[in-house]
Amino acid sequence: MTMAKLTESMTNVLEGDSMDQDVESPVAIHQPKLPKQARDDLPRHISRDRTKRKIQRYVRKDGKCNVHHGNVRETYRYLTDIFTTLVDLKWRFNLLIFVMVYTVTWLFFGMIWWLIAYIRGDMDHVEDPSWTPCVTNLNGFVSAFLFSIETETTIGYGYRVITDKCPEGIILLLIQSVLGSIVNAFMVGCMFVKISQPKKRAETLVFSTHAVISMRDGKLCLMFRVGDLRNSHIVEASIRAKLIKSKQTSEGEFIPLNQTDINVGYYTGDDRLFLVSPLIISHEINQQSPFWEISKAQLPKEELEIVVILEGMVEATGMTCQARSSYITSEILWGYRFTPVLTLEDGFYEVDYNSFHETYETSTPSLSAKELAELANRAELPLSWSVSSKLNQHAELETEEEEKNPEEQTERNGDVANLENESKVVTLDS
Repeated sequence: MTMAKLTESMTNVLEGDSMDQDVESPVAIHQPKLPKQARDDLPRHISRDRTKRKIQRYVRKDGKCNVHHGNVRETYRYLTDIFTTLVDLKWRFNLLIFVMVYTVTWLFFGMIWWLIAYIRGDMDHVEDPSWTPCVTNLNGFVSAFLFSIETETTIGYGYRVITDKCPEGIILLLIQSVLGSIVNAFMVGCMFVKISQPKKRAETLVFSTHAVISMRDGKLCLMFRVGDLRNSHIVEASIRAKLIKSKQTSEGEFIPLNQTDINVGYYTGDDRLFLVSPLIISHEINQQSPFWEISKAQLPKEELEIVVILEGMVEATGMTCQARSSYITSEILWGYRFTPVLTLEDGFYEVDYNSFHETYETSTPSLSAKELAELANRAELPLSWSVSSKLNQHAELETEEEEKNPEEQTERNGDVANLENESKVVTLDS
C-alpha cells in the first residue's frame, strides 16, 4: 500500500514538473532519488512523455543560434582571416588586443632605438657637445621608448630628433613609419567596423512572442507579427521562415534538424516588406506547406521549430541588418488572432506597442488543412470559418451520400431538401 502511494505521488510530481518545465532551458531535470523498486515500478510512459515535451531550441528568442562548434582542428583558418576574427571577438578581448598591439610595437622599436644608441656609444657621450648622436637627447631606454611613440604616432615634440649622421637610424625610421601606418590602418579599421556593426539595430526589430493559426480569407494560415521600434526605416526589408524538424527519408536516412522553407509570400512578393508599422506575416497552409496534415490535436505532439529571419539595410549606415527569432510548438496558438495595434489619430497613425504581443481567440476549425479541404470538396462549400459550425451537418450529409445510388450522386449541386420534395411529388403523381 505504501509503495503504491509513493508511486502515485511521484507520478503527480513528475507530471507537474513536466508542465512547468521551460522548454528553452537546457538544464537537465534532476529527479529525486528513490529506492530501486520504486524506480522500477514507475510507469515508463511518464519519462517518454516528458522527453517529448522538452524541445531544444535551434535559435533562441533573442536571435542567437544555439549551436556550438567543437573539435575544430583546422584552427589556422581563423588566422588566415584575422580581420574577421578580430571583429567577431567580444569587446573586452578586442580592446585588449588593440592596446597590446600598440604597446608591443612601441616597446619593440624603442628597444631597437636604444640598442642603436648603445652600440654607437651615444650613452657615453651624453654631455659631450662635440659628439653627434643618432638621436639627440636620448639617454636611456625610457627616452628611446618615448621617441618610438613619437615616431609611430607622428607626434614629434621636437625635443628628440634623429640626425643625418645615423644611416641605420634613418632606415629604422622608415621601417617604423611604414609598419606603424599598417598597424594604424588595421586596428582603426577593425575598431570602426566593430563599432558600426548593425547588431544593435537588430534589437529594435521585434517579433511577437507567439505565432497563431487561424482562418484568413477562407484559408487556414500560420501568422506572426513583426515590428520596428525606430523611426528610421529598414530599406529593402525581406522576411523568410524555416521549419526545423528532424526527418527520416524513405531510404532510412535520418536527417537531424532538417530545414524546410516556409512560404511567406515569395512568389507574390509579400515577403518584401515596407516596415513602417507592425505587419502580420501570413503563411498559407496549402498542399506545399509542411503543416498541411497537422491538426490542432496533433500540433502539441510535434517536435518542430519555426525560425523567422528579417533582413534589410539600415537607412542611416547602409549596412545589412538581420534579426532572428523562433517559435516552438508551445508558442503556436491554434485558433487565435493578433490584436490590432494601429489606430487613426488626428492627422497621423499611432501604433500601440502595448498590444503588440496580445492575441484573442477566434472561431477556427480544429481539423488540419488537408481534412478541411477534403471536407469542402465533398460538400462543395467554400472553405471558411463557418465550416467549423457545420461539421455535424457535413457528417450527416456524408452518411446520406453513402446510401444514395450513383445516379443521385451526380446531382450533388442541388439542394438535398428540394430533391426529397421533388421525389415525393413524383410518387404522388404516379
